[in-house]
Amino acid sequence: MSKTMKTMDGNYAAAYVSYVFTDCACIFPITPSSPMAEYVDEWAAQGMKNIFGQPVKVVEMQSEAGASAALHGTLSSGALGTTYTASQGLMLMIPNLYKIAGELLPGVFHVTARALATHALSIFGDHSDVMSCRMTGVAMLATSSVQEVMDLAGVAHLAAIKSRVPFMHYFDGFRTSHEQQKIEVIDLQDLAKLVDWDAVQAHRRRGLNPEHPEIRGTAQNPDIFFQAREASNPFYNAIPDVVNNYMQEINKLTGRDYRPFNYYGAPDAERIIVTMGSSCDTIEETIDYLAEKGEKVGLIQVHLYRPFSAKYFFDVLPKSVQRIAVLDRTKEPGALGEPLLEDVKSLFYDADIKPLIIGGRYGLGSKELIPADIIATYENLKVEQPKPRFTLGIVDDVTGLSLPRQETSDVTPEGTIQCKFYGLGSDGTVGANKQAVGIIGDNTDLYAQAYFAYDSKKSGGFTVSHLRFGKERIRSPYQITSADLVSCSNQ
Repeated sequence: MSKTMKTMDGNYAAAYVSYVFTDCACIFPITPSSPMAEYVDEWAAQGMKNIFGQPVKVVEMQSEAGASAALHGTLSSGALGTTYTASQGLMLMIPNLYKIAGELLPGVFHVTARALATHALSIFGDHSDVMSCRMTGVAMLATSSVQEVMDLAGVAHLAAIKSRVPFMHYFDGFRTSHEQQKIEVIDLQDLAKLVDWDAVQAHRRRGLNPEHPEIRGTAQNPDIFFQAREASNPFYNAIPDVVNNYMQEINKLTGRDYRPFNYYGAPDAERIIVTMGSSCDTIEETIDYLAEKGEKVGLIQVHLYRPFSAKYFFDVLPKSVQRIAVLDRTKEPGALGEPLLEDVKSLFYDADIKPLIIGGRYGLGSKELIPADIIATYENLKVEQPKPRFTLGIVDDVTGLSLPRQETSDVTPEGTIQCKFYGLGSDGTVGANKQAVGIIGDNTDLYAQAYFAYDSKKSGGFTVSHLRFGKERIRSPYQITSADLVSCSNQ
């Protein structure tokens, strides 16, 4: 079967896949998720059909709270619904997340993970928004690159339909949502063949209908509320296997290897990192670089974050591991550790092996994470007494938690051409580079990557376009530090 390769960003990939599983898209724009809804709206207006043989009905509400409420209504009626959001918008959806999950309605939320406003507003990426939803009951599926968004966005929809539990599929705001990559496109008809049509029909039959009325959304008293809440346990217990089974089907279609947790690195590694999101590509690239120097290190990438499956984690954990660094892209003030760190530490409480486990924070507000930071993390694991809590990518001169970058190395594959274009917002530099990377990616055998760094001032602000081209797949989700070509423009 011939592969279809196309250059696109993460938002396009998520919208492309989600469209075919959606009866009704309930939308409200928020940076950096807005393009997903815009693509869906455009395709629906053009008459593009989903797998049910009809264009998606697009409903734009007056806030994210309204969009999630409309999604609740859509799902309650027996339709399949989707929404797209980020940051404060996701916060407005939390009340309805509890309801949609509590009522076992198979909606899907595609989230471009973004910082929440704390001491200041930030429109840039981290995981503070999605981590605020851990208790809602929504299943959480993380992807790390544009290719993974294409491959796994459909798993969120397929697993939601089969399990009846709503899914949140999230990827890093801007770094993945707006990064252009040349990727392999999945045939949507192949995805349609994976749908559990019996589960779809069962969902339709459960829809509210005056012809067969039922009572929902009641107020329950202490005599039954607790028991009814626990009755959902079997649905959540089934999710890891459901997700894994669909990942195996995606593996057959793509030839790639997806699991609830993926391991990358030396099979006998003693030092590993556990994390999720776009940082995983940076870590994989660094592992290859360190392997050439004789280092035995590894990475466990989290795909299925909720429910968190001990079974699938220990399936991929090398028996040789002695020390683990868990990297969180969020900050939980006052806690003993950030969310992923606490999950990993809990895994080992009853385990036979007891590795040393430390935790670090990185990437808040799209702070750069480069290979030098990953090397510093593995070096920290190597010392006799590692720093137990640390930060990466900054110089913390207040509490002294930061790990210094010990070396800065270009770990991109040999032959990769790296170009930087400096410009001003609205001067055409970014637009021209988007077209250039699309032309090269879609019309040559080269892999292509483009990322555009600019501040929130936008028009008139400082812009830097980072373009890479090469014969090997590009796994460098960070800005270029060693350029083959530099262009400066002030027009």
